[in-house]
Amino acid sequence: MAVVELRARALECLIEPAPAAKVAAVYAMALASQDGACLPDPHATLSSTAAIPGRPDRPELVPPLQVGRRAMNTAEGRAMLIHALAHIEFNAINLALDAIWRFPDLPAGYYTDWLQVAKEEAYHFSLLQDHLLALGYSYGAFIAHDSLWEMVEKTCDDVLARMALVPRTLEARGLDANPPLRAKLFQAGDKQAAAILDIILRDEIGHVEIGNRWYGYLCRQRGLELIPTYAELARQYNAPTPRGPFNLEARRQAGFTEDELKALLPQPQ
Repeated sequence: MAVVELRARALECLIEPAPAAKVAAVYAMALASQDGACLPDPHATLSSTAAIPGRPDRPELVPPLQVGRRAMNTAEGRAMLIHALAHIEFNAINLALDAIWRFPDLPAGYYTDWLQVAKEEAYHFSLLQDHLLALGYSYGAFIAHDSLWEMVEKTCDDVLARMALVPRTLEARGLDANPPLRAKLFQAGDKQAAAILDIILRDEIGHVEIGNRWYGYLCRQRGLELIPTYAELARQYNAPTPRGPFNLEARRQAGFTEDELKALLPQPQ
C-alpha cells in the first residue's frame, strides 16, 4: 500500500478552486488517513506558488457592511442566509487545511485533529449547498465577505496566534450565533435548515475544543499563561471583541474555563 504525506495532500486540497472537487478531495484524504495510507510528516518543508486558498470566481467578495440584511419573510432572504452560512463553511474547510500544511513540527495528533475538522466542515458545506440548490440557488449566487479568511492570513506567522484567534475567537462566535439563527429559520418554516444548524453546532463545539486544546498545549510549551497571552494576541492582531449574548454552555463544552467565561460578561461597577 502506497503511503502519501498528509500535509502535502492538505495543501493540494487547499489550492483546489472547485468546491465539489475540494470536498471530494478532503473526503478521500480523510479515508486514506483512516486506512493508514496518508500520514503526516511534521518536519516536511512545504511551499506553494498557487493562490491560497483555491476558490471559485463566485461569490464576489465585498466588505462586510455591503452584504446587507437577510429578510426571513422572503424565500430569497432565507436563501441569502443559507448562502452566507455555506460561505462560512467553505472558508472553514480552507482554514482547517491551512492549519494542517502551514505549521510544521507539531505532534501528529495536531494534524489528524485538523483533518477531522476539514472533513466535518466539508460535510457542513455539502448540507448547506444541497439545501441551497433545493431553494433554487447555488453557492456563488450572492455576494459574500471574507472576514474569516482575513484572520487566517493575519496569523500565518504563528500557530499560537492562529489557534487563539481563529477557532477560539471567530469560530467560537459561531457557537453564540447559531441558536438565534436556528430559531429564525425554524420560525420562518425552514425546518430542514434548522436541522442542519443543529448538526453544525454539535460539530463546531468539537472544532473549538480542538482549538482550545492546542492553544493550551502551545502555551504550556512556551511557558505562557493562557488568559494574559490571549489578551495580548487579540491586541496584537486586532481581533474582534466578543459580544453577547454568549452560548455559555456550548463554550463550556468546547473547553473554555470559568475564568474565561467570566471575562466575557459585563463586570459589576
